[in-house]
Amino acid sequence: MNETFGLTPQEWQAVALSLKVSLWATMLSLPFGIMVAYLLARGQFWGKQLLNGLVHLPLILPPVVTGYLLLAGFGRRGPIGGFLDDCCGIVLAFRWTGAALAAAIMAFPLMVRAIRLAIEAVDPRLEQVAGTLGANRVWVFLTVTLPLILPGIIAGAILAFAKAMGEFGATITFVSNIPGQTQTLPSAIYSFLQVPGGEASALRLVAIAVAIAMIALLLSEWVSRAIAKRIAGT
Repeated sequence: MNETFGLTPQEWQAVALSLKVSLWATMLSLPFGIMVAYLLARGQFWGKQLLNGLVHLPLILPPVVTGYLLLAGFGRRGPIGGFLDDCCGIVLAFRWTGAALAAAIMAFPLMVRAIRLAIEAVDPRLEQVAGTLGANRVWVFLTVTLPLILPGIIAGAILAFAKAMGEFGATITFVSNIPGQTQTLPSAIYSFLQVPGGEASALRLVAIAVAIAMIALLLSEWVSRAIAKRIAGT
């Protein structure tokens, strides 16, 4: 079997698919993460604690349970999955798109928490002043709140990306472990550890996972500091 940079084609497929799944999971969940974080930080409404509990539920539930719930709801025989299949031809179960959904749900609490803390750190009086000058809530958020919470948004996105890269339990339950189709980095590591002589491949993938996580964290720290300095005017 040909190898490039010490990795076999199957290993490269797992790395590429993990990056693809994590990027899509982060990008698609980020707008919802910002909205939910803003509601939890600034909103006063009935059911706020229920929403907060639902957001953080994936952190408490065993990942396999989350995967099973996804399979029951988004599988072809599930209410949501069946509707998507019939009306749009979208199938999530046992597809890489399902892996992205599972990763997004598991990473969502970390993203929301980071962004919520950033919003809560913004002085509400700044938003109130903009409001007294005639700006509506949307314009206040876009021109005042959003620039101030950019470091928190970046931190939340990076945390979500890192969590998505390492997601295993919910993903393997919802989309299985099909090489080249749904086999992500953690799933590939697990598979290699189950066969004799697979330790070397598993070790290579572990090293790549650690390197990607470290690069993401360092990049997040650098970008957050750069934006914070720009906001402060230094």
